[in-house]
Amino acid sequence: MPDTRTAPFLERILEVTYTVPDLDLIESTYTRWLGYRVTERGTISESTARGWEAPALVGRRQLALEPAHGESVVLRFVAEPLAAGWQALKTFGWNVSEIVVEDVDALAARLADSPFRIIGAPASLARFPMIRAMQVVGPAGECLYFTQVGAGSGLELARAQAPVGRVFIVVAAGPDVHRLFDMYAAFGNEVDTPVSTCVQVISRANDLPADTLHAHGLVKLGNGSLIELDEYPAVATSRIVPSGGLPVGMALVEFETRGMQGSVLLRGAANECIRLVGTNLEDQ
Repeated sequence: MPDTRTAPFLERILEVTYTVPDLDLIESTYTRWLGYRVTERGTISESTARGWEAPALVGRRQLALEPAHGESVVLRFVAEPLAAGWQALKTFGWNVSEIVVEDVDALAARLADSPFRIIGAPASLARFPMIRAMQVVGPAGECLYFTQVGAGSGLELARAQAPVGRVFIVVAAGPDVHRLFDMYAAFGNEVDTPVSTCVQVISRANDLPADTLHAHGLVKLGNGSLIELDEYPAVATSRIVPSGGLPVGMALVEFETRGMQGSVLLRGAANECIRLVGTNLEDQ
């Protein structure tokens, strides 16, 4: 176990990057239906591509979005024709962005005629009925969980500051959930070891019986956020990674990291890209 007094600590989720085939569709969908706002348009610079270790992306179109309230988690989308046809929940790597919302039932009604396809209707969590969540698939095959966090759960989770707030949980998946945790052993973050439960959206996406058990555990971050690590079934496959690019679909998550300087790109056991941006201990 690392010495938690000196080990680096994963704090905030800063940014989630997707590669997608159609930026215009993403922009129109997220701004109209989720109330997100555009904070940046342009192309990928050499320095950004170098930080991602993805030289083929220099000059590619990109789009950055944030919640209406201006909460500081960016959703970045990068043009990638080879991402066409990708579907979350079927391949290893980053798979889900979970977003905190004010009223999940009202959002479900609003999205009924939208490009977002609801794959899991709003429901209260069995262990924490004050938390209600639904699951959707977006226009680029991306999976979003929308979660309403009520009072009384005892969990230190983010609360929405807009009807549709920020990403507060990111989910990575691989063939062996215990290997996924290896990446985080050097950090001082507390973890919840894996348990196995029924996860309907994973079973349905992979044509498995509804009572199939899926193992999953947590890495606890600062700022009311979490990383969830899932074990996907044997029918799931590895993600396509274009030469010199990022994995198709949900490609990279960037974290503020206390106790280190500079930035570094890591790759987890499922080839998920993890970018750490350091802050000095004395600055905290």
